[in-house]
Amino acid sequence: MLQLYTYFGGNDVRHHLEIDSHVGSVNDLAFCNPSKQLSVITCGDDKTIKVWDVGTGVKLYTFEGHEAAVHSVCPHYKENVHFFFSTSVDGKIKAWLYDMMGSRVDYHAPGRSCATMAYSADGKRLFSCGTTKEGESHMVEWNENEGTVKRTYQGFYKRYLGVVQFDTAKNRFLAAGDDYSIKFWDMENCILLLTVDAEGGLPASPRIRFNKEGSLLAVSANENKIKILATVDGLRLMRTYETHSHIAPRPPPSDAPAMNGDSKKSEDTRAKSTEEVNPVRAGQLTEISTPAQFRALKLSARFQTDRIGRLIYTNSGNALLALAFNAIHLLWKWPQNDLNLSGKATTKITPQLVQPASGILMTNHLIEGNSVETVPCFALSKNDSYIMSASGGKISLFNMMSFKKMITFMSPPPVATYLAFHPQDNNIIAIGMDDSTVYIYNVRLDEVKSKLKGHSKKVTGLAFSHLLNILVSSGADAQIIVWDLNNWERKNGCFLQTAAGRTPTARSDTQIQFQQDQTHLLAVNSTQLAIYDVRKLECIKQLAIGESSARITHGIFSCDSQLVCTSFMDGTVRIFSSSNLQLQCQISPTAYLASDVSPTVHPLAVAAHPQEPNQFAIGLTDGSVYVFEPIESEGKWDVVPQPQRIESGSASTIAPQSAVSDQPKPQPQG
Repeated sequence: MLQLYTYFGGNDVRHHLEIDSHVGSVNDLAFCNPSKQLSVITCGDDKTIKVWDVGTGVKLYTFEGHEAAVHSVCPHYKENVHFFFSTSVDGKIKAWLYDMMGSRVDYHAPGRSCATMAYSADGKRLFSCGTTKEGESHMVEWNENEGTVKRTYQGFYKRYLGVVQFDTAKNRFLAAGDDYSIKFWDMENCILLLTVDAEGGLPASPRIRFNKEGSLLAVSANENKIKILATVDGLRLMRTYETHSHIAPRPPPSDAPAMNGDSKKSEDTRAKSTEEVNPVRAGQLTEISTPAQFRALKLSARFQTDRIGRLIYTNSGNALLALAFNAIHLLWKWPQNDLNLSGKATTKITPQLVQPASGILMTNHLIEGNSVETVPCFALSKNDSYIMSASGGKISLFNMMSFKKMITFMSPPPVATYLAFHPQDNNIIAIGMDDSTVYIYNVRLDEVKSKLKGHSKKVTGLAFSHLLNILVSSGADAQIIVWDLNNWERKNGCFLQTAAGRTPTARSDTQIQFQQDQTHLLAVNSTQLAIYDVRKLECIKQLAIGESSARITHGIFSCDSQLVCTSFMDGTVRIFSSSNLQLQCQISPTAYLASDVSPTVHPLAVAAHPQEPNQFAIGLTDGSVYVFEPIESEGKWDVVPQPQRIESGSASTIAPQSAVSDQPKPQPQG
C-alpha cells in the first residue's frame, strides 16, 4: 500500500490517499514532476515501477523490464528532460524516460549489489551505494555520461544483515549506515572521514536521511526509535521548533556528533556538568596492569633500532610505519589470509617486516658530526605510495613500494622539524623548521612558494583544515598560529594557557591534530591536553596533569575522534574521552613490558588506526613497537576484565590527579 498525507503546518497532518500500488512490498518511493503535475513514483516486489498523480491517486505510468524485485528509484531532470534510475535486487541498474519506450540504460551495480542511487544536492553528481549477498558494500560516484565508476569510497564493514543505506549533504558529504553506526565521507576523498555511533542503540544497517540543508540527519534506531543528529545550524533550527507547542522542550543534546564543518562538539552546545570539571577520582577508570586484560602485540625487527621518534598507520590501515632516531624507517605489513580476511592491522596476526629484495632500507640523510639531536619527522601521501621524511639532514621522498629514494632537497640549515602534505595537492608540502619558520614548498617545481614567520622557537606541529582552508602551526614557544591557505598570511594566533600554574619543560614540544570535524584542534605538550575551537581560537577544554605525574610524551585522537590516547614518560598509556577529557582507561607498563626491561623505557610516539577507533600503536625508547586493542569480547577501553586481587587488603592503584577545566578565552595575538 502507498499512503499519502497532507501537511498543513504545526501538528496538522491529514490522511490524503491510500493506494493499492504493488503486489507485495512497496520498496521505495519518491516525488517527481514529469508533466507539470506533482506525482509520486513507487517500485516493488512485483518487478514494476509506477507513477501516481498525487492529487487524485490516478496511475499515470507503469514501467516493466526488471527481472527481479525493484529495490529503489531515483527521479531527476536535466535541461527540462525528466528521467529516473531504478535498481533491482539482482544488481541491475536501469534508466527510463517517461515515454514508455523501455529502459535507456541497462548495466550492473558494482559487485552486482542491491543498490540505491542519489544525486548531490545541486544535481550535478551521481552516487550509488549497495550491498551484495556476500555482505560486501560498495559506494561509488558515477561518470553519468559514460556509465562508468568514477570513484570508489572505502571503509565499509563486511556484514550480512541488511542493505547499506546512504544519503548526500550540501554537495560535499556522503553518509551511510553501516556496522551499527553512521559513516561519513568527503565527496572528494575516498578515505573514511568520520564514524559516529549516535550514543549507541543503532541497528546493523541503520536507515538515514539528511534534511535539505544538510544540518539534520535522521537515523533509524532500535526499539522503533528515530535519532536526530545535528550540526550547530541544525541545533538552532531544532530550538526554533521547540518554541512551538507541537514539540516538547528538551535540554540541548548531550553529544551532538560532528557531521560537517559547521558543527561543534558537545562542549559548545551544553552546560558543563560538575563531573567534567572535577579531578579524576579513583574508581572512575579502568586500570590495565596485566597482559590478560587486553591484547598487545610486539612487532619484531631483524636488527637493532634506535628510539622510535615517529609512528603512523598507512591510510589503508594494513601497515604501520616507524621512523627511528638513527634515520631508519621500519614498515610492518599485515597479510590478508583466512585468519585475517580484511588484511587490516590487528593484534591477532603478526605482521611481516617489509624489506625489498635489494636489502636497501629507507634511510634518511644525516649530517656527519652534527652534535644537535636529530628531529625525526615524516608525512605520508593519501594513497600510501610516497613518504616525505627527514632526520636532521636533507628531506627525502621515498617510494613506499620499492623503498627507492626518489629525490632529496632543502639541505640544512635550517633543519626540518615537521612535515605535512597539502590536503588538495600532494606536490605542496608545509615544512616546519628549527629556526621557527614554516616553508611552503612545491616539490614538482622545486621552489619555496612562501615562508611563514611568526614563531619564536622551532616549529613542532602542522595541521591542515581543508574545511576551513587554513594551516595551523604550533611551536616550542607554546604558540598556535593560524595561516590562510589562499595567500599564506597569518589570520590569528594565541599562546597555550599554562595549565594549573605549571611551566612546560624545555622538551615541551606542542603537538597538534585536527578533530574529524576539521574545526576543533587537539594541542598536547608535556603538561596538558587541550582542545581548541579554531574558528574562534578558543580553548574549550583543558586537562592538566598533576605535579606528581610523569610528563606527557605524545597524544593523538582515535580515528573517530572520540578518544585521545596519550603516552607518558613513566611508561603509562592513558586513554581519555575527547568529549570531556575524562580518563577512561590506564595501561601500566607492567601490562606490556617484560620485567627485565629498564624502568626508563617509555613510549615516545603514538599512532591511531585509521578505521579501528580502539586500536593504537606505540613506539618506545628501546626501539620496540607495540599494537594495543581491548579484549574482543569487551570491545572498548572503558570495559575490560579486572585482575583478581591476591591480597584482599591490598590497596588499589590511584591515578595521578588530573584537572579538567573550562578555560577562559585566550587573548588572540596578531
